Amino acid sequence: MKKLAGPALGFLASVRRRALLRPLAVQTALGPGPYRETWRQRIMRPDDANIAGNVHGGTILKMIEEAGAIISTRHCNSQKGETCVAALARVERTDFLSPMCIGEVAHVSAEITYTSKHSVEVQVTVMSENILTGARRVTNKAALWYVPLSLKNVDKVLEVPPLSYTRKEQEEEGRKRYEAQKLERMETKWKNGDVMQPSINPEPYTVSYSQSTLIHLVGPSDCTLHGFVHGGVTMKLMDEVAGIVAARHCKTNIVTASVDAINFHDKIRKGCVITISGRMTFTSNKSMEIEVLVDADPVALHSQGRYRAASAFVTYVSLSKEGKTLPVPQLLVETEEEKKRFEEGKGRYLQMKAKRQAQIDATPQQQ
Repeated sequence: MKKLAGPALGFLASVRRRALLRPLAVQTALGPGPYRETWRQRIMRPDDANIAGNVHGGTILKMIEEAGAIISTRHCNSQKGETCVAALARVERTDFLSPMCIGEVAHVSAEITYTSKHSVEVQVTVMSENILTGARRVTNKAALWYVPLSLKNVDKVLEVPPLSYTRKEQEEEGRKRYEAQKLERMETKWKNGDVMQPSINPEPYTVSYSQSTLIHLVGPSDCTLHGFVHGGVTMKLMDEVAGIVAARHCKTNIVTASVDAINFHDKIRKGCVITISGRMTFTSNKSMEIEVLVDADPVALHSQGRYRAASAFVTYVSLSKEGKTLPVPQLLVETEEEKKRFEEGKGRYLQMKAKRQAQIDATPQQQ
C-alpha cells in the first residue's frame, strides 16, 4: 500500500473533521404505527452558543421542531392519498433541564404519541452527550402538535392516518391532551390584539428599557419547499429576541430555563416581513418571564394586511461565570397594563412552581 504524504494526510484529517461536525442523517424506527419513532444527532459548534459557551435555547428548539416535522410528515404520507406536509401548530411547555455546551453531542428522539382526525402529537426528548467521557443527561422534553397541509393547496388541512396504540389508555390520555391544547390555543388567539410600542428614554429595569424588536425578511432558506416558514426558524428567532430582553434587563449571562406553550396562529409565507417583539412581563427572585409576539406583513400581497402569526412566554435565568444562578433585578411596572401582565405572569410562575413541587412529592424517595 502506498504511503500517504503529509498534505494527503492533512486532507484526510480535514475530511474526517468535517464528517464529525456534519449533522448526522435522521434515522427512523418502525413501531406499532407507521414511522413511530425518529432520532438525530449533532455536535454543538461555537456558532450554536452564546459568549459563555451555553447553547442557545433557540438552537435546541429548532432541532426539536425539525425532528417533529420529519416524523409527522412521514406519518401523514404513510397511506395512499393526497400528498401533504406537516405544519407546526403548537409547542407545549418545554423545560431546559440542563444547559448544553459547545463540543457536546445532542441526541434528539421523537415519537408520535397521538393522532386526531386533523392533528399529530409528537413527543421529543433531547439528551446531551460528553463524547470524551460518554456521560449523558436529559436536557429537554417537549410535546408538539402538527397539522397536515395539502401540497396542492396549503390552506387545506387533510386527515391524519390513524395511529395504532399498544394500550387503550394511551389513546384516551392523548385525547385529553388534545382537547386541553385545543382549548388553550383558542383562548390565546382571542388575546392576540396587543401591539408593543417603543418608549423614549426609558428608566432602567422598566418594561420599556429592555423591550426589543427584530425585523426579518423571510427568505427561501427559512422556508419549506412549499413556501412557508419552518416552525423551528420562527422559534429560534423568538428565543433570540427573548434572550436580548433578558440580557438587557440583568446585564449578565442568561440561559433559557423554559418555554411556555408556543402557539402558531397562522402560516408565514416566503417574502413576508416578520416583526418579533419581546417584553418583560414578570420577575421572581431568580427568573424572568418574557412575552414574545410574532407579526407577519405580506408586503407583496395587498389583499392581506399584517397579522399575528405566533406568540409565547419564555423564562430565563441569570448565571454567574461559574454557572450559578444569580438574583434577578426586580421589574419596575409603571402602567396598569404592565401591572396586569405582571400579576398574570406571577400566577403562571406560582402555578408551575406548585406543579413541580407536586411532582417531587409524588416521586418515591430513595431509602
